[in-house]
Amino acid sequence: MILTVTPNPSLDRTYEVPSLDRGEVVRATGERVDPGGKGVNVSRAVTAAGQRTVAVLPLGGAPGALVAELLDAQGIEVAPVPITGPTRSNIALAEADGVLTKINAPGPELSPAERELLLETVRRQSPGADWIACCGSLPRGLAPSWYADLVARAHAAGVRIALDTSGPALLRALRERPDVVKPNAEELAEAVGRPLATVGDAVKAAEELRERGAGSVLASLGADGQLLVDDAGTWFGTARVDAVRSNVGAGDSALAGFLVAGGSGPGALASAVAHGAAAVQLPGSVMPTPQDLDPAAVTVTAEVPLDRVLVDRIPGVPAA
Repeated sequence: MILTVTPNPSLDRTYEVPSLDRGEVVRATGERVDPGGKGVNVSRAVTAAGQRTVAVLPLGGAPGALVAELLDAQGIEVAPVPITGPTRSNIALAEADGVLTKINAPGPELSPAERELLLETVRRQSPGADWIACCGSLPRGLAPSWYADLVARAHAAGVRIALDTSGPALLRALRERPDVVKPNAEELAEAVGRPLATVGDAVKAAEELRERGAGSVLASLGADGQLLVDDAGTWFGTARVDAVRSNVGAGDSALAGFLVAGGSGPGALASAVAHGAAAVQLPGSVMPTPQDLDPAAVTVTAEVPLDRVLVDRIPGVPAA
């Protein structure tokens, strides 16, 4: 069972549009409403893969009630933490050429009692979990050290933990030695304080995170592929993608694929790459089922192309 923790969940509305023209009336060609938040997406992907998951998340107001309703309709077990403020609502605009514009609301502020109830709910749900996946930004009211506290508590309970966050929350949590961290290229560059121009740069940055405490680093490099660095070695994975419809939740789908495949080694990386590639070819934040996966399109190698230039734009790095 994979337990997910999403401190700042959302109700996500995705509109497919031909193109985005500022100041003009844009008519959508498609619309979706999904429960959102990185941990929620991991639970949705785990469920789509046919595995059991429990989603811990604070929920409030009408948007929170709809998130719970949508998750229940998808057969996902929810361990809700009632809060006073309303769950945030996000908007994504997916253009026909694959460009995605996201507008993320800040979310509610959790009170001291709500913060403690969130931790207590995770503790109650932890027995029997193979992994705890802690994902996403922290809402107002949670200090950057909150994830570090959660990692320490998970390890004390004997549960492995995967962490997908960024900024100060990631750096502080590294001190508690999370088993897996999953940054994207931008988050990886931010964590080490320098731009990444090549796959080799990304490998060095991942190794630096491991020196700071991460057990394994699963790095999503966007269209350039995925990278896994752990005690056993370094692997690089890519997949053929015929057409990109939306990258919402693709990284979360990749993390789910990694964890359901055991959470270590090249086989798990291949599963992550297959899930991420399938997700970007689906509308909105739809999570792939086993029928959507194309393992034959995936390549994983220990011969990492260190000099390969990262063509998926990263802030601070010129386009190739």
